[in-house]
Amino acid sequence: METLYNLDTDFSESDFSRLYIDVKRSLNQRSLLLLYTNFETLDALHRQLPYLQAIAKHHVLVVIFFENTELDKLTQKESQNTFEIFEKTIAEKFVFEKKLIINELQKHGIQSILTPPEDLTLNTINKYLEIKARGLI
Repeated sequence: METLYNLDTDFSESDFSRLYIDVKRSLNQRSLLLLYTNFETLDALHRQLPYLQAIAKHHVLVVIFFENTELDKLTQKESQNTFEIFEKTIAEKFVFEKKLIINELQKHGIQSILTPPEDLTLNTINKYLEIKARGLI
């Protein structure tokens, strides 16, 4: 977890085609793969979905990404003026889009976790236990 918190980003899109090639070359038996990434929009997911589906054909893939807790706070806040109404509406749109991303992944048989950063460990362990109980691994 310390390593995750200390990572810096250049905000470029991940190369999931390269990930698929490396996984295919390196892993010969069915494995549980935990992929920590982020999709802000459904379009971003759709660009990478073919690679995720290809990985999920041979492995149990769990895509893990974080809830934006600042956006969640904005959606809970009472609006006092037009600007705050605008802010809240946009925040609700982004929160809703994350839910659409989860649904899209599930529709394609890909496990996912959308979690606040502070619950990462607990939610990841719970997902592992769920997958194990369902006999997927």
